[in-house]
Amino acid sequence: MPTYLEFEKPIAELEARVRELRETANGGDIDIHADVDRLEAKAAKLLSDTYGRLTPWQKALVARHPERPHFKDFVVAIAQDFVPLAGDRAFADDAAIMGGLARIEGQRVVLIGHEKGEDTASRLRHNFGMAKPEGYRKAIRLMQLANRFGLPVVTLVDTPGAFPGVEAEERGQAEAIARSTQECLALNVPLIAVIVGEGGSGGAVALAAANRVLMFEHAVYSVISPEGCASILWRTADKAADAAEAMRITAQDLQSLGVVDRIVPEPIGGAHRDPDVAMQSLKEAIVEELRGCASLGPRELIAQRRAKFLAIG
Repeated sequence: MPTYLEFEKPIAELEARVRELRETANGGDIDIHADVDRLEAKAAKLLSDTYGRLTPWQKALVARHPERPHFKDFVVAIAQDFVPLAGDRAFADDAAIMGGLARIEGQRVVLIGHEKGEDTASRLRHNFGMAKPEGYRKAIRLMQLANRFGLPVVTLVDTPGAFPGVEAEERGQAEAIARSTQECLALNVPLIAVIVGEGGSGGAVALAAANRVLMFEHAVYSVISPEGCASILWRTADKAADAAEAMRITAQDLQSLGVVDRIVPEPIGGAHRDPDVAMQSLKEAIVEELRGCASLGPRELIAQRRAKFLAIG
């Protein structure tokens, strides 16, 4: 059974009715194919209409959908010969950020991204995609490796933000995020970043200060979560929908502001409805962007990133 979001209840009711009718048809001699086809068409239209007019808050809910593909899924779908590399060579291996060597359509790359996990046990293990300092220091180590061997870097961003715990602050969370952002901006090789789900605050920027920033159609990217913003402005998280509207967190808004360079389309109903189609779209977009950056030299790449991020705001 698929997981439905609150605003998808009318769709859930129609699709449940379709399943009931199919079971009835399989168990008897009554021909109800016409009714099934009619309800399926109605459900498909409702799904299309609903996703064609999502509010920013609804997009935030879609970006957090538990069945949305995560880093491990993307590695299987878009990369070949993935060799994971672990640890920051200083403290520990942070499972919230994963990375390694890979090939994408024959192009050797260093692939880095946040991993949230797919069930309770793995979400706890990956800390829900909220990295600690050792996670960002691992990312720095991998980016330096890419620089040394002239390999483009591809990052997949999906985090509510960096881990805010006391132990993370004690180990230099802010410094690690700043240095990771600095490393992104100083790379002599192309850096392609994709916001595949949530792009939360500095925890996202630390992997997304790129030459080209891509974003899935229903992903979100913001300096703070809508709930956090609402709690500050109105002292209640109940105003999260209003905050999401004001913050302009959607891919469409961010492209118009120059923060995002390209929007990657998702299947109707979101990437979780048809992950294979979503991941194929992403693969094609990444390959195109890597080819587009291939002719740029180190100075041009660094200057391009500098100009891009100084222009924001």
